[in-house]
Amino acid sequence: MNLRFAFAVDKNGDFQNKHFGDADKYIVFEHDSKNLVFIDEINNINRDIDEETKHGSEKKGNAVINYLKKINVNILVSRQFGQNLKMINKHFVPVLIADENIENTIKFLEKNTSEINEEVKQKKTNYNIFRFANGVFK
Repeated sequence: MNLRFAFAVDKNGDFQNKHFGDADKYIVFEHDSKNLVFIDEINNINRDIDEETKHGSEKKGNAVINYLKKINVNILVSRQFGQNLKMINKHFVPVLIADENIENTIKFLEKNTSEINEEVKQKKTNYNIFRFANGVFK
């Protein structure tokens, strides 16, 4: 199974201090056994779903899940995840990062994909949350 990552970014392509589902767009990468290779940049068409009534709505969570599953994403990378994390980790491996720099995050993930790959291979749901902060991967 190929590892396909979705990075939650703002309009400028930078990581933001917002929940994954509130990103302006997602940058999609695939791991080619050595490197993360750019695949696509897609707008977050689900960003404003049901936000007027309830933050962290199940409707929005399911919309984001279905949107990213259609393009075979299996790892989500963001500076924050919201209440829907309990839904998200049933379908995707969440990676919580502290670094704002995309290039640093790419390099770090390229060095640590074996751990994420094992998580994807061993489980079909309820994935662990991986955290990357200060050069440490947990």
